[in-house]
Amino acid sequence: MSTSSTVDRAFRAALYATTDDALDTGASLLAGDPAADAELARRGEEFVANAWRRGWQPADLVRIVRRELDDAHLRIVTGLIRAQAPHDRPRGPRWAAQLDALGTPGGPGAAPAPRTDRFSHATAVLELYRLLLRLPTLESLDEAAAEAADATGPGGRDRRPESRMLGRIRALLAKAEATGFPEEAEALTAKAQELMARHSVDEALLAVRAHTAAGPGACRIGVEAPYEQTKAVLLDAIADANRCRAVWNESLGFSTVVGFDADLEAVELLYTSLLVQAGTAMTKAEAAQKAGGRKRTKTFRQSFLAAYAHRVGARLAAAAEGRTSGVSDDLLPVLASRDVAVTERLDHLFPETTTTRLRGVSDAAGWEEGARAADSAQVEARRRLG
Repeated sequence: MSTSSTVDRAFRAALYATTDDALDTGASLLAGDPAADAELARRGEEFVANAWRRGWQPADLVRIVRRELDDAHLRIVTGLIRAQAPHDRPRGPRWAAQLDALGTPGGPGAAPAPRTDRFSHATAVLELYRLLLRLPTLESLDEAAAEAADATGPGGRDRRPESRMLGRIRALLAKAEATGFPEEAEALTAKAQELMARHSVDEALLAVRAHTAAGPGACRIGVEAPYEQTKAVLLDAIADANRCRAVWNESLGFSTVVGFDADLEAVELLYTSLLVQAGTAMTKAEAAQKAGGRKRTKTFRQSFLAAYAHRVGARLAAAAEGRTSGVSDDLLPVLASRDVAVTERLDHLFPETTTTRLRGVSDAAGWEEGARAADSAQVEARRRLG
């Protein structure tokens, strides 16, 4: 019997059925034919390539596998992504960064893969392939990446040296996350937001002077459970304040953010940092509530994060207004045209969107504590841009 026939029989038995018996039948076929391993891996690379054609990206696959399956499946899918990458076409620096984030198997700090029998491994492979086979089609972000690559030169790499500004912003936000003093975190986050604003304006000026035709791009940012709705609200507020727009996909656990590259980087950095700061503040607030004899619940945490997102959003919006009023008059039309381009790109990707009502916000103490924590995470710039 050919190895291809073994794989085909296993797929017919397991991939199009949902029962454990069907999965066991397919896994038994694969476990009994070691010569089929190479063909099974090749088919997995085809599933990965098909996911790319349906709009998925490496970080998206990792996120959905982590969400729906477990560590064994995650190791398999990252191996398949790495194996498929050399056969793929160039897709730009953001895609390359996602591949780099996968790490190297067995590299420093990597935990050794647990030993497993052939049947268990085959079962995990079929479970993964069944998930990949049923992935829905996503909005393709390749079009924006291709435009950026055309504008910045071969391979999508910017001709200019990479700005040191993002490194400084990361360092400031890391300090804000690590400090135990709210006033220090406030000052560090405010300075980081100021640098983000300056970086965005600098990028707009350089694009005009260099006659760069690159349009806005897009990226997907994971919005993980629990309390994903309030996290999506926070991300939306951060995106709006940084000249981007966000659309939440609740069922798949991410938001798509549309904007120019420098602004997308700012949104990713600030969202990650504010989530960390919110989590730290919520832990402290819960401890204080327990010390006062009051039991804290899921409703408290939901209300806390909702208030945090609402208050941070208001402060970011105010900061955005201040930044716009501080720029020179000749730059205002440039910024306005970029806003229009972002809106047009969003409408192209998402011709139909809906709004949703925030749920589960009913704990007054949680709301008050969340608002107080948002005030401590002050983010508006302290000086106007010149």
